Amino acid sequence: MRSHYNEVAYLGRRKMKETIMNQEKLAKLQAQVRIGGKGTARRKKKVVHRTATADDKKLQFSLKKLGVNNISGIEEVNMFTNQGTVIHFNNPKVQASLAANTFTITGHAETKQLTEMLPSILNQLGADSLTSLRRLAEALPKQSGDGKAPVATGEEDDDEVPDLVENFDEASKDEAN
Repeated sequence: MRSHYNEVAYLGRRKMKETIMNQEKLAKLQAQVRIGGKGTARRKKKVVHRTATADDKKLQFSLKKLGVNNISGIEEVNMFTNQGTVIHFNNPKVQASLAANTFTITGHAETKQLTEMLPSILNQLGADSLTSLRRLAEALPKQSGDGKAPVATGEEDDDEVPDLVENFDEASKDEAN
């Protein structure tokens, strides 16, 4: 028969052996988990970052499932934002699937201010863009009066577009009738 004191001592030694063994087991597991050398982060597996080409292939596969068709003959695409900027694509690849209501535009995109694109995009502007353009035009004289923009000299006035004298809308209405 063991005394109570011996039983506690026996359990104490047993627990010490278990903790020593657990520390050894833990050290082995930690050594297995380390990917690099000393001082690197411990990971169970090496995370491989996907490149953009892998994402591009996945996107093309999804588009193929939707049944998109190439649309040729598009020279440029302009997307107008609420902030007064234009996302401009020159010679983009345009694909569409009318059944899935999906359009894709791929290519090199440039973000430009609306004022940079003005002469070439006037025929592309909608009603809301024209109103914002009018507000922008009204703000420009105020800025020149404040001294922020240089005032044009008399020599540069010859280069400006002359004011419209005739009303071209009436001529187009007459042609329609």
